[in-house]
Amino acid sequence: MYQRKKRRQVAEINVVPYIDVMLVLLIIFMATAPLITHGVKVDLPKMEESDLVDTKDTPPIIASIDSAGKYYVSIGTDPEEPMEALDVAAVIKLQLMKNPDIPVMIKGSGKVSYQEVLLLMDFLKNAGVPSVGLMTESFEGTQ
Repeated sequence: MYQRKKRRQVAEINVVPYIDVMLVLLIIFMATAPLITHGVKVDLPKMEESDLVDTKDTPPIIASIDSAGKYYVSIGTDPEEPMEALDVAAVIKLQLMKNPDIPVMIKGSGKVSYQEVLLLMDFLKNAGVPSVGLMTESFEGTQ
């Protein structure tokens, strides 16, 4: 009589499906990572240029923060009184409704915390300001 040979069971794990799932997840993360952005979009001024903002037709709106953390708005050449950050955003929003091409700049004291500047930038973003420039001083005259 003929007896069949018993086959031994294979004790290996088939990892091919796990590799397929891993590659699909990798592609999903690679596709969604650039879409997740944190922070405020800012157009920073370039230091090499001599004239950062063309002020011949319309002077820029300058939102300032002094070393005490008080906010100011300068439209043209006339500075305003100290005000709250929400009021600054409201004033700038009104000016942008009149003329949406006016550039908006932030001028902050060097002693102001980074959090204060980001807070003002966030208020301006929520007020509908499309881009914000940061005012700087050149290092040429300070040596």
